[in-house]
Amino acid sequence: MATAKKSAKQNSADGKYVGFDDAEKAAMKERAAELKKETKRGAKKSKDGEADVLAKIAEMPEEDRVIAEGIHALMKEVAPQLTSKTWYGMPAYAKDGKNVCFFQAASKFKVRYATFGFEVNANLDDGTMWPTSFAVTEWNDANRQRIAALVKQAVG
Repeated sequence: MATAKKSAKQNSADGKYVGFDDAEKAAMKERAAELKKETKRGAKKSKDGEADVLAKIAEMPEEDRVIAEGIHALMKEVAPQLTSKTWYGMPAYAKDGKNVCFFQAASKFKVRYATFGFEVNANLDDGTMWPTSFAVTEWNDANRQRIAALVKQAVG
């Protein structure tokens, strides 16, 4: 009996391999390096994580960097209890070692907007459905206020 399963190497309609693209592979390599670095750091983790985040932000193209700098400053202001770290090469903020929220630059995967998102450890529950990721196209006061309120709720 023939099976309906397609091989991992042939998972598109035309039989071509559809796997991870170069940007996704690079992000996975960055994550592996981050985990290795975190293991070596031990008690110095939060201090060194801050330096890593600032370095990654500095590498971003201006459009992403402005948003990332605004978000990073906001995180230090409204959620100082969170530690800064990189996660797949992007800024992330954690509580007790578990990610609460993260920023993903548009340039990371060559998409049209940057993303600010929340992980499952964020306390954003609202009924039976709620957003966990937001497109951010510019850093302005309205976006700052909205993200601040969400972060406060997430860590509350």
